[in-house]
Amino acid sequence: MDEIIIRRPDDWHVHLRDGAMLDAVLPFTARQFSRAIIMPNLAVPVTTAALAADYRRKILQALPDEKTCEGFVPLMTCYLTDETSANDISQGYTDGVFAAAKLYPANATTNSAHGVTDINELDAVFEGMQDIGMPLLVHGEVTDPKVDIFDREAIYIERVLTSLTKKFPKLKIVMEHVTTKDAVDFVRAHQNQVAATITAHHLMLNRNDIFQGGIHPHRYCLPIAKREVHQLALREAATSGDTCFFLGTDTAPHPLSDKEASCGCAGIFTAVNALELYTQVFDEENELEKLEGFASLHGSSFYGMGLNDDHVTLVRENVRIPGSIPVSDGSSIRPFRAGQTLGWKLKY
Repeated sequence: MDEIIIRRPDDWHVHLRDGAMLDAVLPFTARQFSRAIIMPNLAVPVTTAALAADYRRKILQALPDEKTCEGFVPLMTCYLTDETSANDISQGYTDGVFAAAKLYPANATTNSAHGVTDINELDAVFEGMQDIGMPLLVHGEVTDPKVDIFDREAIYIERVLTSLTKKFPKLKIVMEHVTTKDAVDFVRAHQNQVAATITAHHLMLNRNDIFQGGIHPHRYCLPIAKREVHQLALREAATSGDTCFFLGTDTAPHPLSDKEASCGCAGIFTAVNALELYTQVFDEENELEKLEGFASLHGSSFYGMGLNDDHVTLVRENVRIPGSIPVSDGSSIRPFRAGQTLGWKLKY
């Protein structure tokens, strides 16, 4: 198979940042995807419908005047805090401003200092979301310093997610960027209620890759890549055709100086060649016929949204990933697998 045509996909987990960084990275997502779930963890988090509407306006204004970007829809999310009002979040969803709410445990990842410190204090919020069908997107890691960083996802399932699904059995939950076999098994066992996004980089990396020949800051993300057994479980899940798994890049741009620092930040920027990265994985697993479901069908079904009408074409052709992406403020971003060659190319 040297060419595949699939319904235009969606990216159900994207970090676009703000300002000059937004201008630099937005075109890559908008050229490939019809819709994208936009993460709310800006320096000033998106905690209200008014802030979400303002951020959406900035995104739409930053869209380049290109045919490939026409019709791109940013789907906004609410950053949950200890003070989130159940009425405010429900109204924002009913008014069409919010597509979902994002739960960050406090200090779990980039710009999560304002996150939730006690999930039990949000029962009223979850009850309201359950009643109106609003999805909850979860960064599934505990922040207990006594828990090993490689075990934080599994412990989160044990301590938090299991009881949350029992307490709110009709609450739609997306476990974001899953990284373990534990998560794959949990999602499958609860797929009437729970789904999961899987990133391209977690399909292509395990924890050995972070330390191969030295420490690689551009392979460091949160949740951190795990053992090979978990990577293989993710590859099997993504290419299985199971509707509870779908595409979410978690593309997370940072200036090169922040990544290559004495205390470098977490995040991998995959937006430049996101769909081609996924296609390469599905090709390696001999499951190209299941790419459309994972990339274009399963997510929209879980969110209760219609399918996209247009299609995209991928051809078996070498494409080189650029070494860096310039930002107008003078900084630059290093893409995932910068300078390497992929075997599939998206036709524009």
